[in-house]
Amino acid sequence: MKVLLIYPEFLESFWSFKHALKFVGKKASMPPVGLLTVAGLLPGDWDKKLIDLNVESLDYSSVAWADMVMISAMNAQKISAERTIRELQNCDVITVAGGPLFSNAPELWEKLVDHVFVGEAEDTIPVFLEDLISGRVKGIYQSDVYPSMLKTPVPDWSLIDNRHYNTMGIQFSRGCPHNCDFCNITSLFGRKVRIKSSRQIIAELDAIYSTGWRGGIFFVDDNFIGNRKYLKNSLLPELINWRRQHRRISFQTETSILLADDKNLMNMMAEAGFNTVFIGIETTDEESLKGCGKIQNTGRDMLSDIRSIQHSGLEVEAGFIVGFDNDGTLVFQKQWEFIQKSGIVTAMVAMLQAPEGTDLYKRLEKEGRISGEVTDGTDGTTNILPVMGLGPLTAGYNDLVSKLYSPKAFYARLKLFLNEFKPAGNLSYEMSFKHAMAFPKSILKLGFIGRERVEYWKLMIWTLFRHPRLIPLALRLAIYGYHFSRTITA
Repeated sequence: MKVLLIYPEFLESFWSFKHALKFVGKKASMPPVGLLTVAGLLPGDWDKKLIDLNVESLDYSSVAWADMVMISAMNAQKISAERTIRELQNCDVITVAGGPLFSNAPELWEKLVDHVFVGEAEDTIPVFLEDLISGRVKGIYQSDVYPSMLKTPVPDWSLIDNRHYNTMGIQFSRGCPHNCDFCNITSLFGRKVRIKSSRQIIAELDAIYSTGWRGGIFFVDDNFIGNRKYLKNSLLPELINWRRQHRRISFQTETSILLADDKNLMNMMAEAGFNTVFIGIETTDEESLKGCGKIQNTGRDMLSDIRSIQHSGLEVEAGFIVGFDNDGTLVFQKQWEFIQKSGIVTAMVAMLQAPEGTDLYKRLEKEGRISGEVTDGTDGTTNILPVMGLGPLTAGYNDLVSKLYSPKAFYARLKLFLNEFKPAGNLSYEMSFKHAMAFPKSILKLGFIGRERVEYWKLMIWTLFRHPRLIPLALRLAIYGYHFSRTITA
């Protein structure tokens, strides 16, 4: 069997980093780890090719070569996924679709493809393969249980050219113990945290390293610290030991704010090579947090928590939301003040979304307040009818993000962060080849052409005298700011 795996394109967005990637000659942030994992579940004697539409165009000679095409996508890839599927309808090939986009409404996609996979593939792929042999395949494949991640194979890294990507990806866990009503993680993966063994993770890291990769690796877990006991007793000690022989590798991930409560965990993560964590802060309004079920964020001094994490050697990136039912028009000023005081350089502000399958969607659907389709929330749209009114929400949101990514405000946050950040001693911030490639481009685009040129030079000179070790970090974040401001004003 010849299988072509296709990963649809992400539109330009806050998280696409398309403007920033040009500085380092990369085409995409990260390869399709899920699709590469699916490839690892397929029979070893099958011929496999992968086309990532974020780095190359659709090769119809590869489509003609294939007996089967498998597509995996998230909601943000819907436009590209639908366009690709429609193009494949005129081709003599079996079409299979899976991933979060298709799991939300499989009955809709079943009309466009031959087979739809709902949920995770570890249990459904083997059943599908047996049905192929027997000739009794179904339209929809769905498992009633969440599979053990001990079944998950090493992704097939031979299918990609890692030179196109800025970061590699790896997954340790699925599921989240929290119950935020707007989040579809629990509807997709459940509330029980399922994990891979430390041995599996080290095997995956070895596989990535063997490809010649010597850069950052993102743990794509939605909440990396969901099983803190196993992390501290097994995985992190193994990672600390592994990095003694692999110093040029660094890690990033997503966690909850509860990380700030565990100093030992923060120190171990920094020692293991983690330098960045993304945290869903959402809002500092207690009533909004209680209303959406994000209880883990209540009753806290968020600024103090962020400082603790930054002082442990971990940069904090964060997500914020406006448009909760409890939000009035003062929420925009409150969010602005908190973000500026926090030194969170990468602050993603989104309008509240209600993804299908979430408790929020079910409630708002009953109230007749669902309008349109879900987006990533950072494009100034929403699929809900907000209590404050769509006009005030849109106007307040646009004003907030424009202020946040104006040169003066952005560079003020960046400078505050560099002052507060206490990098771990085992992490190198030396000028790498990638930084050397980006620096002259940054001088031209940010230092001479861009509207941020005055702030750029003030930052670089200040960093050179105050924190010379962090010049590469300052450069990276300045380039991020260039991308964010161009995305917001596009």
